[in-house]
Amino acid sequence: MTRAAGWAALAMGMTAPVAQAAPIDAPSAQGDVSVTIYANNQALVQDVRSIVFAGGRQKIEFRNVSGQIRPETAALVAADMQVIEQNFDYDLLSPAKIMENAVGETVTLVRTNPANGAETRETAKILAANGGVVLQIGSRIEVLRDDGLPVRVIFDHVPENMRADPTLSVMVDARAGTRPATLRYLTPGLGWRADYVALFDEAKGQIDVQGWVTLTNNSGTTYRDANTVLVAGNPRLIGQGYQGIPTDAPDGEATMAEAGTESGARQRLGDYYLYPLAERTTVANMQTKQVSFLDVHGAPATHGYEMRLGWLQTSGQPLSAATVYQFSTGSKAGLGDQLPAGIVRFYLRDAKGQAQFIGEHAIAHTPMGSRLSISTGDAFDVKVKPVVESRTRLGNGHWRTLMRYTLTNALPAPVTVQLVQNGLWGDVKVESESLPHTRPDAGSAQWQVPVPANGKIDVTATFETRW
Repeated sequence: MTRAAGWAALAMGMTAPVAQAAPIDAPSAQGDVSVTIYANNQALVQDVRSIVFAGGRQKIEFRNVSGQIRPETAALVAADMQVIEQNFDYDLLSPAKIMENAVGETVTLVRTNPANGAETRETAKILAANGGVVLQIGSRIEVLRDDGLPVRVIFDHVPENMRADPTLSVMVDARAGTRPATLRYLTPGLGWRADYVALFDEAKGQIDVQGWVTLTNNSGTTYRDANTVLVAGNPRLIGQGYQGIPTDAPDGEATMAEAGTESGARQRLGDYYLYPLAERTTVANMQTKQVSFLDVHGAPATHGYEMRLGWLQTSGQPLSAATVYQFSTGSKAGLGDQLPAGIVRFYLRDAKGQAQFIGEHAIAHTPMGSRLSISTGDAFDVKVKPVVESRTRLGNGHWRTLMRYTLTNALPAPVTVQLVQNGLWGDVKVESESLPHTRPDAGSAQWQVPVPANGKIDVTATFETRW
């Protein structure tokens, strides 16, 4: 038998008549619970319980609090009451823990003869519980072995500092009477993220987007019938990083081609947006829950291709262009809402009308009215081959560079590729080009290149630079 199995077997036989008196009128269950959950694995819990104050000094134990509560953030508020001190007891009952905390105590061992079922009882003192249990039984020392034989350990009380549930104990000085008290604290272990499902219709140039809140509770406690509010934003936390988007996700900021300037009707909290759940819900421990918050059909959208190249980037092989979908979050011809940071997963219908997954990308917190440009992966049939045709030194640190970009399209329909040459910092001049460019910013030149069906096109540009 393994050590874990042995402890489990001991636990099944473990009994402990309660000798420790509970604090007077201690509330044992959650009351009216409100949970405000942030996207960075942090939550604010507010629990209103009715407490019978005995008058004067009194110890109150709050069970069913988060197992990861930040005790330094806990605050108890009630009328005519002053908090003297508070302690968080997180040494929870388990077979191994009760043994460790009972060192020096006397227990009763009950052994059962597997042949005839007869029981024998012995009084033993626990000498040590470090990787195994060492007992003193009369004049002999014995190690309690995990040998599969039926053994029960009977305790006459639970160690004073142990709890079956995470417990916050508060010493107060209060006027006698029954009245509500609010326990407020911050805890990690509760978080949420936004997940989006986007279905693009190529023929109609439209997109359907459904937004889901994915709520996760790993705090060690269930919050029953809670009034739940989600906060979209990045509150500063000392020593903790933002965890709303997985660290291996693509850069969400890169998807925002243009930031929006529209205000919506959604409730705000400072510089953050609130997403309250429509009804009270039970947020169970070790549970992932999904709730819909966005459902838009038929918003205008476009499908195109993009290639971004570094300065002097040349390739002997054609490179795949990125597949890009663009749409707006505006109130007119858009999704009409602010979008919390999350992952957008794109789908297209196949010839049979079945929706098929084609890629995903992270987005950052996106204001209403923004224009998003989201890449779902590399195109199979649309390629770009960049080549440095020549480099000529003009003197005084000046250079003339001729670039040739060969774009090919194996699709049976024409496409437009947004070709972006990055790295053009400083005093850069486009001396000549085969297609007019635009300058979206100081460090890049951009061409909208039409590529015919089953065809190709060359774009050339000559740059004068200081490097």
